[in-house]
Amino acid sequence: MITEEQVKALLMDVLDPEIQIDIVNLGMVYGVDISEDGKTVKVTMTLTTMGCPIFDMLRDEIIEKVKTLPGVENVDVELTFDPPWSPEMMSEEAKMVFKYLF
Repeated sequence: MITEEQVKALLMDVLDPEIQIDIVNLGMVYGVDISEDGKTVKVTMTLTTMGCPIFDMLRDEIIEKVKTLPGVENVDVELTFDPPWSPEMMSEEAKMVFKYLF
């Protein structure tokens, strides 16, 4: 059976194209739900800004990566802005990189 940790490990390969930090460390992944049979994974995420045009690209990459897990047949990516993203949601590592880049 797959775990939330396995899903998040794969999502660490999904980078925000503008700042090249992964969506997990950016704090954009709000939740991972796995069905009892392990066939369906739902990823709840946000974007750094409401008008950000990259959702379709990120969604497609998330689906592609999560479907590589054994037994996963369906991947649903839900976009939410509740709560809105803020820099405080980033991991300490991402904050250091962000500070260095900007």
